[in-house]
Amino acid sequence: MPGYGLEGAPARILPWEWAETRLAASRNYYVSTVSPAGRPHCMPVWGVWLEGRFFFSTGAQSRKARNLARSPRCVVCTEGASEAVIVEGEAEALADAALFERFAEVYETKYGFRPQQDGDLTFAVRPEVAFGFIESEEFPATATRWRFPGQPGAAGRD
Repeated sequence: MPGYGLEGAPARILPWEWAETRLAASRNYYVSTVSPAGRPHCMPVWGVWLEGRFFFSTGAQSRKARNLARSPRCVVCTEGASEAVIVEGEAEALADAALFERFAEVYETKYGFRPQQDGDLTFAVRPEVAFGFIESEEFPATATRWRFPGQPGAAGRD
């Protein structure tokens, strides 16, 4: 991947399906947001990969929710660094009741707990740019960046 000290490495670009498999299978995720003062804030969450987006719920007064209300840009990482997937995107509070029901069903199947809409906010993170790699002797060859044309901020970001 040019610009990451990997020039000259034989490329073995990972397919997006590889990333989606890990995004769906991860049990724990890290969501990073930015405070009004510009301080980074990273917290573990449970969530699901559904319809090309990452969904998670949090308390309406949590720091994550307050930060996202001010600036929707965030980063989502899977729990494992040996086969890492990092998604940069924008979070949007979920207002669609039918989509919330699909999210809640998948979430309940995965975690044995059904999220409720009362009191919590559910966010959907739409990818703009994503990164993935396999940590092994093949790392330089597997480092991959995906861009999502048509998404705000996807052009020209590294």
